Amino acid sequence: MPPADRRSKTLRSARTIAFALAAALAVPAVVGYVPPAQARPAPDSFADLAARLLPGVVNISSSQTVTADKGDHPGAGPDVPLFPPGSPFEQFFKDFMERQHRQGHGDSPPRKMQSLGSGFIIDASGIVVTNNHVIDGADEITVTLHDGTTLKATLIGRDQRTDMAVLKVTPEKPLPFVEFGDSDASRVGDWVLAIGNPFGLGGTVTAGIVSARGRDIQQGPYDNFIQTDAPINKGNSGGPLFNMDGQVIGINTAIYSPSGGSIGIGFSIPANLAKTVVAQLREFGHAKRGWLGVKIQQVTPDIAESLGLKDPSGALVAGVESPGPADKAKIKNGDIILKFNGQDVKEMKTLPRIVAETDINKEVPVTVWRDGKEVVVPVTVGELPEEQQAAATPAPDKPEPSKTLELSALGLTLAPITSEERDKFSIAADQKGVVITDVGQGTPAADRGLKAGDVIVEVQQEEVTTPNDVQDRVEKVKKSGKSSVLMLVQSGDGLRWVPLAVTGDKRAPG
Repeated sequence: MPPADRRSKTLRSARTIAFALAAALAVPAVVGYVPPAQARPAPDSFADLAARLLPGVVNISSSQTVTADKGDHPGAGPDVPLFPPGSPFEQFFKDFMERQHRQGHGDSPPRKMQSLGSGFIIDASGIVVTNNHVIDGADEITVTLHDGTTLKATLIGRDQRTDMAVLKVTPEKPLPFVEFGDSDASRVGDWVLAIGNPFGLGGTVTAGIVSARGRDIQQGPYDNFIQTDAPINKGNSGGPLFNMDGQVIGINTAIYSPSGGSIGIGFSIPANLAKTVVAQLREFGHAKRGWLGVKIQQVTPDIAESLGLKDPSGALVAGVESPGPADKAKIKNGDIILKFNGQDVKEMKTLPRIVAETDINKEVPVTVWRDGKEVVVPVTVGELPEEQQAAATPAPDKPEPSKTLELSALGLTLAPITSEERDKFSIAADQKGVVITDVGQGTPAADRGLKAGDVIVEVQQEEVTTPNDVQDRVEKVKKSGKSSVLMLVQSGDGLRWVPLAVTGDKRAPG
């Protein structure tokens, strides 16, 4: 090989090694390293999108006739104007209003209360979606279109649990409308537009991103809000949250704010929930929800360990309504629901929403953890009743020994349920189990909030009728090597599962 060719080959080899070394050095040798992602640039302008969407968003004005309270209690009468807390004007106007009310003896004439909100058109025939709280109690509802046209609206249906309402207006010509999108496809960090009518100023557009998903703000059993930092203020309620394709992915419903104005924490009902509710309101005038008929509580690490479940997930059944779908399917107290209709139940709060969204009368598989293994139970989903009432037939007392039993390590003193105990602790006539007569301070039972008058119904998913039954179950748990025992307790707040640490106890009859 000529010298020139050898030099060329050597140079190419050196370059190859250099490139390989540079590539190796460019990536940190760290397990789990997350390389930086290239963010998409923000749009140059939202103007074209906003111009297309604004005609589909409306202002909603509702009025309600309020009759003055004829009582003479403080605070009756007209509302006090809003002033900063602690302001001298706040107390001045409060005193003034109360004085006027006392002088008029509460006989002031009826007055009109006005409420402003937002909504959006989903059908050219005049179907409008908004929040229930925007029109709740209204005597008259007026919808103002983007071009200034005002139309009287009628209420088709509303749902308090999800805070949604559907209205109908009768236009002279087809109206511009917007469409729902797939809210499940939205990701944290996606751009969004909120359009509404803050403070009654007229159509207003604000932009932001999806800040979080699946937020529970303690507004109801179906909380699954989209959180956004797109500014949402008073009057935005009921307005749409749009993705960059111009689809509604949420209904702006609430904000978190100490001042009443936007601080960048707003919450929207996800479109996938809204679509189902809106369709039912249009067809039936009210929402129809799936119903399982169980009371549930969160699975804690202690509860999971006591039942032999590896991870603390699922929803623990703490009561089965009879009659009901779960009762008919033989779901039992102490079962842990792990899956419903193929969907994982990671947390207790997800189960009500999954069940509610399931078609009524549909048979679905429910995977439960029972007796240390997974069991699949077929359940036919019912319809959630408007009012759930349970009738119980009182059972006569059975003669029971009058001895009490102390489980000192747990901090419990137990007794059979007798007529005397029923009277002393106001225990229902049909209540079965073992009553707690005393709880030691600083003991495991006290730490878990147990108190005298609570009734232990089951221990380790087995019914107990005497203090000795409880003692025997606890001893059995200790011998098995488990660190806690699980008790089903009936208190004034209802049934709940309570795990108690077992470290050894002394038995002392009273």
